[in-house]
Amino acid sequence: MEVAYIKTPLGIAKIEGDSDGLATVTVLDDTEELTTVIPEILEDVVYQLQEYFEGKRETFDLVLNPSGTAFQKTVWDALLQIPYGKTCAYLELAKLLGDPKAIRAVAAANAKNPLWIIVPCHRVIGSDGSLTGYAGGLHRKKWLLEHESPAKQQSLF
Repeated sequence: MEVAYIKTPLGIAKIEGDSDGLATVTVLDDTEELTTVIPEILEDVVYQLQEYFEGKRETFDLVLNPSGTAFQKTVWDALLQIPYGKTCAYLELAKLLGDPKAIRAVAAANAKNPLWIIVPCHRVIGSDGSLTGYAGGLHRKKWLLEHESPAKQQSLF
């Protein structure tokens, strides 16, 4: 498994993957030494993440290989269907998966998403529109949703 640490506007991202695909992308609160030479197998991931943060990329084209249960993978696949700049409530996601009673299981699977930003768990919000639960911290979730918002705040000056 190859590993790279890159700087993002939200902290240091740890990226892990191999020839089978991208396994994890996590954001760290502590400081890690940045990777000076990105492993070849991770170069495209780093490039696409940089484009995302520069506002030049809305979707990712990567081979994904996260570890998880069959149910978690089903939830993560559903997250990939939430378009850039849009949000979905946990209840909507549970209904989309065929069982509105599974809302807590869906939320738990969402929280275990190992592919930060790539699988957009940050686009899932509370039914009342609130920013609920985000493993990377609500300040990051808010930043990501504002970054993806089609209506950017304009400066008056």
